Amino acid sequence: MSDPGGSPPPPPPPSQNKDRLIATCLAGGLVIGVSALLGLYLSGSGTDPLGLGSRLRRRRKGGRRPVRVYMDGCFDMMHYGHCNALRQARALGDQLVVGVVSDDEIIANKGPPVTPLSERMIMVHAVKWVDEVIPDAPYAITEDFMRKLFDEYKIDYIIHGDDPCVLPDGTDAYALAKKAGRYKQIKRTEGVSSTDIVGRMLLCVRERSVSDTHKNQNHSSLQRQFSHGHSQKIDDGGSCSGTRVSHFLPTSRRIVQFSNGKGPGPDARIIYIAGAFDLFHAGHVEILRLARGLGDFLLVGIHTDQTVSASRGAHRPIMNLHERSLSVLACRYVDEVIIGAPWEVSKDMITTFNISLVVHGTISESNDFQKDEGNPYAVPIGMGIFKVLESPLDITTTTIIRRIVANHEAFLKRNEKKAESERRYYEGKGYVSGD
Repeated sequence: MSDPGGSPPPPPPPSQNKDRLIATCLAGGLVIGVSALLGLYLSGSGTDPLGLGSRLRRRRKGGRRPVRVYMDGCFDMMHYGHCNALRQARALGDQLVVGVVSDDEIIANKGPPVTPLSERMIMVHAVKWVDEVIPDAPYAITEDFMRKLFDEYKIDYIIHGDDPCVLPDGTDAYALAKKAGRYKQIKRTEGVSSTDIVGRMLLCVRERSVSDTHKNQNHSSLQRQFSHGHSQKIDDGGSCSGTRVSHFLPTSRRIVQFSNGKGPGPDARIIYIAGAFDLFHAGHVEILRLARGLGDFLLVGIHTDQTVSASRGAHRPIMNLHERSLSVLACRYVDEVIIGAPWEVSKDMITTFNISLVVHGTISESNDFQKDEGNPYAVPIGMGIFKVLESPLDITTTTIIRRIVANHEAFLKRNEKKAESERRYYEGKGYVSGD
């Protein structure tokens, strides 16, 4: 009550306000008391005695901090095995940060890379499961770099496959992460490695450069080098005459894992691009990025092994149809693929897939498609829905093969060394759960 003859009494201190509010809650005015208490806290007046404001803030932030996982690698001649490793790593957390090893570190630890860092960065950025990329990552997880991962990048776990990663001195590259209790392991994708792919190319080159008399002898020699202990067979009617057959065993589940799982909307502008996409590289990624920017949904046609061989020679493709399809499916710019797309784009195909625009890049293994006879794009050209895109990078599958040929001896030595470690892995491996 105020004094009729004087000034009103001063307001009680904030602590008394809080006491009264809590008393209100206890007396039965729960809704009013809690509301007032929250209002007092959120306005900045003192502490939060019931902890309600902090819980509200956590809810506003989405509940919990996202789990961030880290995986590194050379990602040289990136293939579907790399992509599957990144997919598995991403499944262990909410955000995937990927370290791409520098050219100098690869040279020091393994030998020369086929693709430089700039191209490898493009490839890793394009993988749909990758959230962030660190360039020039070290080959080995040092204590300083591990601390940087934990403190600066807020990494919770470091991920690697079940195959060992051994430094030149024989030590485990992930020993420190394991010791810190921040290491998790995923299952290696069977049937492919960069060593294997380089071996396929070396085999093609060797076979094409020797006479038939010595062909079988040279084939046996290279076969032993790159077989990883598996028995080898020759592909009599497939992609690369005389090259080793891929050990990849495609399953429907793997295709589903790589697929986006949804089709275009009813009014989507669907862009179509087709090709071999052999040895999936940065040139492929960049033209797919441009194509996707022209519409709402990118449909990619992957030609059969027989179609590629007919147009580019019996030694192509290096990768088989299923391998090439998975590499393209892993690209974030791609919404769907046609596995075994026809060479010619027909009116029925355009209608079936509701294609709005057919595109083709300026950089290609063969750009004589606009000849008078047998133009595969004759129908979309006639319909006025065909466009040639300026390719951002002057890279083709032949470019990659020429790099191998130009540095043949260095890559041969690198593969001999790596193939031995892979042979030991296959001989001693056991079943690892996961996919």
